[in-house]
Amino acid sequence: MALSDLLYPDNPKRRQELIHLHQELLSCMSMNFHATNELAGVLNEHLGCTLTRIQMKESSTVKENCDIIIQAMSEIQHQVQKIDSDMKEKLEPVLYQKLYNIKEPELEKIAIAQKVFSIVLGEATSTAGMVAIKLLSSDLIILTVSKLVSLLAQIGASVLGGISITILGLGIEMILHAILGAVERNQLLEAVRSYEKHLAEFKAASEKYQCAIREVTSLVRKHVQ
Repeated sequence: MALSDLLYPDNPKRRQELIHLHQELLSCMSMNFHATNELAGVLNEHLGCTLTRIQMKESSTVKENCDIIIQAMSEIQHQVQKIDSDMKEKLEPVLYQKLYNIKEPELEKIAIAQKVFSIVLGEATSTAGMVAIKLLSSDLIILTVSKLVSLLAQIGASVLGGISITILGLGIEMILHAILGAVERNQLLEAVRSYEKHLAEFKAASEKYQCAIREVTSLVRKHVQ
């Protein structure tokens, strides 16, 4: 049976659509890798963290690359939780509560955080306090990262997870063969629908994640100029 018959009969556009969906998925993943490295760099430089840069592995599957970024995001979550713990331990309860009070002036909260980091790190700039407050007071870690981690786990566990990311450099027929080799033929429609469903959610969550990180990095750049 021809490949075109396996993909929605009488609809040759589906062949291109499947490739396009896969390319979009990997493009989103690539941008998330870059954004994660940017945030890790800020945490390392200003908050004394030692987060490792990550890189997409072209010889690995979608799932394996999902696992790489999930691990990196989990480490960032852990670091932010540690920042919160340091604040809670070093500050009087009234001052700690001020950090999360939206009515408190931003500059005052930054000054409080800076004092804590001066104790923890020995010295700290106002940039450290600003980054800490931005991470603690925004939904970057609480909502955005958690949502993205959940979606990455779903993608890795789906029929998409076993597909290699190296097939992007191949021709259309070769890509289709590679995808068909990753799933049973009677699962192909499920694979296409899975791409469409996961990609729509993943793109939306990725945009929020990248936007939240840009807010942090932009503030840092403006502050150090």
